[in-house]
Amino acid sequence: MTVTKGESAAEGADDKGDMAGGAGNAVPGASDGYVPSERRLERERHKRARARRATAVAALSTLVTAAVLYLVVVNAPGWPRTKETFFSAQYAREALPKVLEGLWLNVRLLIVCGAAVLVLGMLIAVARTLRGPVFFPLRVLAAAYTDFFRGLPLIINLMIVVLGVPALRLQGVTVDPVLLGGTALTLTYSAYVAEVFRAGIESIHPSQRAAARSLGLTNRQALRYVVLPQAVRRQVPPLLNDLVSLQKDTGLVSIGGAVDAVRAADIIVGRSLNYTPYIVAGLVFVALTIPMTRFTDWVTARMDRQRAQGGSI
Repeated sequence: MTVTKGESAAEGADDKGDMAGGAGNAVPGASDGYVPSERRLERERHKRARARRATAVAALSTLVTAAVLYLVVVNAPGWPRTKETFFSAQYAREALPKVLEGLWLNVRLLIVCGAAVLVLGMLIAVARTLRGPVFFPLRVLAAAYTDFFRGLPLIINLMIVVLGVPALRLQGVTVDPVLLGGTALTLTYSAYVAEVFRAGIESIHPSQRAAARSLGLTNRQALRYVVLPQAVRRQVPPLLNDLVSLQKDTGLVSIGGAVDAVRAADIIVGRSLNYTPYIVAGLVFVALTIPMTRFTDWVTARMDRQRAQGGSI
């Protein structure tokens, strides 16, 4: 077959066009010879300018808001007395070491109770999702547990366990307020976490379980190796939120006399009649909670990106 000179020139032009189109669709840095177009450079400059402008506006609005709040507070008629009562540097320096010492108890309670809550919550959730009439009593008991402890205020649960159990004078039962307070926290939060796990289990499509059964897995194996791993991954953000709440509520064990961060602040307040130690304890809890909250937000955003990209969740 004979190719004319015109046809060769046309094919060469098409090849160059394809190469140009490929280069235009390439990712910057994908090849050494890539040169971004002027339109793309202009678009990137526009995006950077918008980002800088948005940052400047946000910073300015934040400064204005902070200045307004500061002026409103410091110009209030009762500000001098409030400052002396709640923001005393002297009592803050006195309270901080004792509050930090008591905070170690809160951290230990968070670790131990958090692990116990996850285990007990998972068991209750699995009990509520068991199939078959033979498991009906177990499902009823699990549902009654979650309904009762989710409805019972935590402070009342703590009072009943911390103050009521020692009053029974049972042989071999501890009267340590730390252990009893941790037990009350575990009972309450297990009910919430169980519902989180149950929601994750029920969100798994029935075809997943059916596919596992078709491969020869038993119901127990399908639950363990197929359903639960997916359910737990989906429920990581709400589980972390529950742990953040648990971290704050560990301060309630002080009602039984346990010397945690809150109780340490309360002792100083009772002696000095100055409420600055409460502010110090609150700031310490906030400083402990913020990293967990930001980690929860990061995990949530990461999982949202994976869902948007069609990745594993």
